[in-house]
Amino acid sequence: MYQALYRKYRPRRFGDVAGQEHITETLRRQIINDRLSHAYLFVGTRGTGKTTCAKILSRAVNCLYPENGEPCNKCTSCIGIEEGSILDVLELDAASNNSVDNVRALRDEAIYTPATVKKRVYIVDEVHMLSISAFNALLKILEEPPEHILFILATTELHKVPATILSRCQKFLFKRLSTAVLSSQLHKIADGEGLKLTDDAAGKLAALADGSMRDCLSLLDQCASGDVIDLVCVQNTIGLAGPNELLRLIEAVSDRDIPGSFEILNDLYNEGRDMASLLGEMAALTRDLLVYKLSPNSGLLNAGFDRDAYSALSENLTPEHLFYCLDVLKSAVSSLSRGGSSKLAVEICLIRMCDERLSDDPTALLARISRLETGAVSFPDNVNAPVTANAPSTIKAPDTVDVPSTTSVPDTNDVQNTTSVSNTVDVPDGISIPAATIAPDTVDTPDETIIPAATTTPDTISVPDVADDPDTIGETNAGNNDFWSVILKNLSNEPSVHALLSDSSKVKAQSDGGSLIITVADFFTADIVKSEFLELLKETASKVLGREIIIHVEVGNITTDEGQRSKLESLNAFGIVNFE
Repeated sequence: MYQALYRKYRPRRFGDVAGQEHITETLRRQIINDRLSHAYLFVGTRGTGKTTCAKILSRAVNCLYPENGEPCNKCTSCIGIEEGSILDVLELDAASNNSVDNVRALRDEAIYTPATVKKRVYIVDEVHMLSISAFNALLKILEEPPEHILFILATTELHKVPATILSRCQKFLFKRLSTAVLSSQLHKIADGEGLKLTDDAAGKLAALADGSMRDCLSLLDQCASGDVIDLVCVQNTIGLAGPNELLRLIEAVSDRDIPGSFEILNDLYNEGRDMASLLGEMAALTRDLLVYKLSPNSGLLNAGFDRDAYSALSENLTPEHLFYCLDVLKSAVSSLSRGGSSKLAVEICLIRMCDERLSDDPTALLARISRLETGAVSFPDNVNAPVTANAPSTIKAPDTVDVPSTTSVPDTNDVQNTTSVSNTVDVPDGISIPAATIAPDTVDTPDETIIPAATTTPDTISVPDVADDPDTIGETNAGNNDFWSVILKNLSNEPSVHALLSDSSKVKAQSDGGSLIITVADFFTADIVKSEFLELLKETASKVLGREIIIHVEVGNITTDEGQRSKLESLNAFGIVNFE
């Protein structure tokens, strides 16, 4: 009958236990010097050798012919304990024997001396599963144990063991096995089984085992379908994505390429790749990218890629975005355990990783702020383009408009600060101005006075002199339908301000006479606008609209209904002029 590799190659001596020399040497010296304790507590993650060392210790203390603290594994005591025929050595699973009655039965029979061996040994695995009453029942015999009793407790969750139990045991911490130790053991076992195991395949299996020797041998057993075990065999057997596909997928995420990432995922899904393993590989690579971003010379990179690959992938990724991606991946792994479509869960994960705006988590907000700070403000749907308020997106103004030879402006003695110029303007021959300078038809003007076009208009006129500021005056008298896009265009040299205000899903603007009301979707954006950008926005809007502008900032739903106009009128009615 075939026996699994992790059972077939289970160590039978302390010297055969890999990676736990700090424990095995201590136990061996205690046996040699006859300084054994009455209770031991073995703590560590799965597959690190807790139960194996407990069984070796139970044979070593009862061996008739011990060899330098090691069991001989040949005498009747060693053979009987190993076969389970000696009832004085008992192994219990606390997960299924966790009641107080089970511990009381153990305590009642523990007082009797062993029949065939030196010590009565109780190995209690997963001891943290015992109930409080069971722990209390166990405590009494741990306080005053008979000389012939030895307790060996094992657990993976030390924090669940009461302090009263801990204080009466010698505690040994089993560490996770390193990749080098696991790879070395894999090569030894592969040679013993007549298998050819390549170095990259051994390294991949060791990385997947996460420090567990039992998991590592189980994976090797799974891949041992042929005489040669290479990296391709490991990937196909376990359902891994492979380094090339994984790099392409993370690169698509860094480029915010949602369609491209979906195509790669669809290919991997059709090839039968395991979605849970894919998420695990993505998480491992994302973690390494974060470590590389924070410390490029760190020796803690373990995803198996060279530093050139890390450098290329991390160019478009900030530490804040990588933190956010790890958070999203963790949530996706958790959702897979609850059932449902695994492919859908990964697709949602990829969408959220590519576009932080689709999440309201604090990590997503930090990722978006970091992109503003670094100037990387583009998103998949090109939110960096100017947003035109209340105007059809298909209307485009020509670059220049030729107009008649004279310019008509109002009499400066009769014009107030809020007066706008008529739609009909005349300039000398050969002069052309952008079309955006034509004011709406609905504005009435006073009697016209003819002046040369080069003459500087007074500050009270809404059309500034073209020669004063050619970069911004071109759109000075923009109509109400497109004034906001002109303001945003004039703010394009300020990336942080432009990126924040150009998001139409977060910010909406509306003008009414001498006021400009800006409605934002949340208090955070409102605070930034009022505390950092208000003066710059006020100055730019006044230039664009050609008059002194009062800025109002409020938080509410982003709509274009009459609700905003009524709010503006109510603010004006109360004489509110600014938010400081």
